[in-house]
Amino acid sequence: MAAVQGLCFGGGFELALRADIILAAESARFGHPEQSLGIVTLLGGIHRVAERAGRARAFEWALTSEQVPASVMADAGVINRVVPDAELRTEAEAFARSIAQGPTRAHVVHKALLRAWATGGIPAADQHLFDLAVPLFETEDVKNGLASAAKALKEGRPRPVLPFKGR
Repeated sequence: MAAVQGLCFGGGFELALRADIILAAESARFGHPEQSLGIVTLLGGIHRVAERAGRARAFEWALTSEQVPASVMADAGVINRVVPDAELRTEAEAFARSIAQGPTRAHVVHKALLRAWATGGIPAADQHLFDLAVPLFETEDVKNGLASAAKALKEGRPRPVLPFKGR
């Protein structure tokens, strides 16, 4: 996860693009200044922007070296969320805590499936799906979650939220 405030240009932008989740302050501006130096993005920035926002936008932003506001990057799907500057740290820490307290083993599987999809599309992700997902059903977290959901359904009440233990 990356939390960005202010100018996020060049290598900093390319490092942020390697994060799975990017939160940005309203003041954040992103871009590739490499074009103005006669070089290219050396850490894969242009194709990482293309993966998130499409080829046309990635190419335009790389050609122009413009400073793109966080709101535009969010609308294009490059970053996940824009928050007020004063709330960036609090929001980022809360989000990170929430993810860390969640079903971390399932998070790992989702990341692996998205990686397979990025390199080979839906057929590649489908090919890995059961090999990655089925072992989750043997974890303590899933066994407890399924049992509590079945019991709640039988009793006609909402499913309780259980703490995840990562086991």
